[in-house]
Amino acid sequence: MAGPAAPRRTVLKGAALAGMAGLGAAACSTDSKLGHAETPTPTAPVDLGEASEVPVGGAKLYKEQRVVVSCPAKGRYKAFSAQCTHAGCLLEKLEGTVGDCPCHGSKFDVTTGEVLHGPATAPLPEVPVTAAGGKLVAGPRS
Repeated sequence: MAGPAAPRRTVLKGAALAGMAGLGAAACSTDSKLGHAETPTPTAPVDLGEASEVPVGGAKLYKEQRVVVSCPAKGRYKAFSAQCTHAGCLLEKLEGTVGDCPCHGSKFDVTTGEVLHGPATAPLPEVPVTAAGGKLVAGPRS
């Protein structure tokens, strides 16, 4: 004899959770050949604004442009993708020159792109950045 049927609410709740799990997996897809998330870099030059907004010896996160820029010395800039190489999440905040990924806790040195704490194993990809006329531009040169 079969047991009692599951209440409709339980079935619907399970279906909703299964759907959300599928979306989460799609949002955090990884490139199986590389073993880490694909991290696209700007394909066209992107204006980041005033170079003076990046402190010497520090860094600035440009969330909308998905880039993090550091300034190791006055007039010198280095940029990296701000998208975590583990699951593709956007770095949430900077603590000094350490970028934090909110999804799984990876930490990156945003002056070198190197992983400081996993689960990410691949460094942040470097992004070309230029300073001209007091402005910063990330991405390929036009």
